[in-house]
Amino acid sequence: MRTVELLCSPPLDQTVRATWDRLAAAGLPSLARNAHPTNRPHLTMASVEEFPPGAADRLADLLDAALPLPVRLDRVDVLDGSAPLVWLVRPTPELAALHAAVWDVLAGAAGQHPWHAPGRWIPHLSLALRFRTNDRRLARALAGAIRPTGEFVAARSYDADTRTVSPLGGVPAA
Repeated sequence: MRTVELLCSPPLDQTVRATWDRLAAAGLPSLARNAHPTNRPHLTMASVEEFPPGAADRLADLLDAALPLPVRLDRVDVLDGSAPLVWLVRPTPELAALHAAVWDVLAGAAGQHPWHAPGRWIPHLSLALRFRTNDRRLARALAGAIRPTGEFVAARSYDADTRTVSPLGGVPAA
């Protein structure tokens, strides 16, 4: 599996990581416990089995032209399915257009994951996986009432087979 992910500016990255830490300190599930070196706040735009020929270069060109992209986070919520706790991302016309363009580049790729498809995609930054809905109120209190802003400044692709990432565009954040 290969993904297309947007990475947060350093201040937004730190805001999300601080929330991960508060969740973990409260004994709740949290991505702060994921020690893999690729673990960082990100927005997944697409996931496919393999990129079509030439797609990585086309994605890099597209993402270089689009980034940085302003972002504003919304409320903390629990999504259906595997019940991740997420910080929803307010979709802007620019983000929606970039998302559609990414999917155009990946048109015809095998193994497209439908939950990322235009019309079904719920843009979010994950805070925890397999979260209990009854802990949602506490998680929201720990995240705070703020609606952080920042930018998506770079993009990467995660390769599930090798558990590595490769840059796709933008200016890599530290």
